[in-house]
Amino acid sequence: MFQRSRGSVPRLVAAAIAVFSAAIALGSCGNRSATSVAAQPPPAQPQPPVPPALSGAANDSGASSAVVDGAVAPVAAGLPPMAAGSTPPSFAPIVRRVRPAVVSIFTARVEQRGMAWGFTNPGDRIQRGLGTGFLINADGEILTNEHVIANAQYIEVQLDDGRRYGADVLGRDSRVDIALLRLKVNGIPLTPASLGNSDAMDIGDWVMTIGNPFGLAQTVTVGIVSARGRTGRDVPLDPAGYYSFIQTDASINPGNSGGPLLNMRGEVIGINTAVNRSGQGIGFAIPINMVTTILPQLRRYGRVIRSWLGISIREVDDNVRTALTLPDNHGALVMDIDPAGPALSAGLLPGDVIRRFDTSTINNSSELSWLASTAGIGHRARLHVFRGGREMDLDIALAAMPDAPQAQMPPQGLPPGMAPPGMMPGLPPGMAPPGMMPGMPPNGILPPGIP
Repeated sequence: MFQRSRGSVPRLVAAAIAVFSAAIALGSCGNRSATSVAAQPPPAQPQPPVPPALSGAANDSGASSAVVDGAVAPVAAGLPPMAAGSTPPSFAPIVRRVRPAVVSIFTARVEQRGMAWGFTNPGDRIQRGLGTGFLINADGEILTNEHVIANAQYIEVQLDDGRRYGADVLGRDSRVDIALLRLKVNGIPLTPASLGNSDAMDIGDWVMTIGNPFGLAQTVTVGIVSARGRTGRDVPLDPAGYYSFIQTDASINPGNSGGPLLNMRGEVIGINTAVNRSGQGIGFAIPINMVTTILPQLRRYGRVIRSWLGISIREVDDNVRTALTLPDNHGALVMDIDPAGPALSAGLLPGDVIRRFDTSTINNSSELSWLASTAGIGHRARLHVFRGGREMDLDIALAAMPDAPQAQMPPQGLPPGMAPPGMMPGLPPGMAPPGMMPGMPPNGILPPGIP
């Protein structure tokens, strides 16, 4: 049963009273022309402010706009002119342009429960899953989450117009949670999505999702960028993963995994990946710039071949900053040196704080892990290091990361002997109690692809 939100009825009554009062002041409405009545309209109701992404000239999302006769017209987005101070225009033009690129993904896997006289057991169960993806070129390549197609024996893709085709996996990477698919058909007309620049997005920018939540294909939701740079401490999925999520309040539900997060130009700036089921309006998307960094390797090798420093690191928090007399909390603290890695011969020591990798300032340990893993095997990196109150530069040739590194929680505390026991905080609070939900990871963060 639907109900008006509180406060809407009084506003309607006030508006009606204002109109009626104006009519009485003019005499009988039947004796006045429409022009006369319109000449004395009721007092204008206050309008909500225009969101920054749609109200000015160029904004951080890259969408440009122009002022035409006092109206704001977002040019690149192709949206209709919008009067200053009005609510946002319709998002329909963006939806119409992008929707043909968004696909629904259906997976199936047979769970065998044994054999009966050499035949498949009738008790075998077919496990089905669903998710979303989007076309990135006319060759039928599709990006989605790796967890959407993990362990699938059959993958079927449904296009916007209802056509269904099988799909092969060209490449996958569970540590970023990305998979590259390709349709098993050639020569059909396809409309790919355009990829944007996720680094240009700012907190407060408008975003849109199109996906397949609970099998409801082509569902559109709208919200804003709520935060940027959410790491594994904020979204504790796979501890071995690389995370710098865009957080959004645009509704994301089971089945949305792998779908696009769009800016107001209709460009993909993220891939919807996870939700916090203990809250509302807390969703997370992989920045598209991270995806495009590893996309060439997925095409060429079917996986990502990473480079490696050979160190264990942790965040620089207030306690670390105080103990090491750092000027700020930027950087990554070296906890341990792998004897088989390149860091040992380069002269890195436990207790060093790496504050810059080549020309990139390190804000947290996740940034260093990502930069070191994607720089390339054999790349000679220059590390700017803080050690014992002094700053220095070290050169290091990156090595190949060992296959299947052991997943573990990031190290806690300081290297031995550098701080009294108990000075550093322990594991992040909010760990889910055992049995809370089968497979429930810490803090209730779940991928929304397969329920």
